[in-house]
Formats: sequence, C-alpha cells, structure tokens
Amino acid sequence: MISPSGEFGIQAEGWAPLHATVEGWVESLALAHHASTWAEQVTKLVGDDVDGIELNGYAPVREVKGLADTWWRGPDSLVALYSGEAASLDFPRGRIAVIYSGLDEWGLRGGVDDDG
Repeated sequence: MISPSGEFGIQAEGWAPLHATVEGWVESLALAHHASTWAEQVTKLVGDDVDGIELNGYAPVREVKGLADTWWRGPDSLVALYSGEAASLDFPRGRIAVIYSGLDEWGLRGGVDDDG
C-alpha cells in the first residue's frame, strides 16, 4: 500500500512502512536483482539469527529509502534486512536478512557512486 504521505508499506494486522517512497521500493527490487546476479555467495538468515549480523563498517544504501526494510553496503557485501512484514504481523521470528557476499566494486555499486 501507499500511505497518504507517499510511504510504500504493507498492511496486515498493522501498518508497516517499508520504504519512504515507491521509488525506494523499486530501487530495493533492482538492488536485490543486481546483488543476486553478482554475489559469489548468498546467505539467508531468519528470525533471531538476524540479531547476530554485525553492521559496523557498513553504510545504509540511501537510494532504497529504507524504513522497516533496509539495505547496507560493506567492503565486499550487501545486506538486506527485511522486518516490515514481521512488524506488520507482530511476528518477530518472521524477520529475514539476506547477505550477498563476494562482491567487487561493480557488484557493490553497479556503477553508481555515493554522490548519486
């Protein structure tokens, strides 16, 4: 759904804004496709295992305008954290993290630098 203020989110038992804009959601879909194409390894964590992810040295991928669902860029990996559906359903064990590792500069950025 799209909120009156333009946030893209999910409505189930409660409202969970996933991205600040529809464009941010589209960017996240494009990034997931790109990362899955270029990563040497893809690891999925579910529920409480998501808590073990260490994001020191990672920066948020601002293009996705993440709220409940966020992306993080590290030195050789991208991490997608999906908690919106779990929040909307009040089901914390439904959180998911996907780690795309073994990425080179192209894999990390797809030719886009931090300045846009």
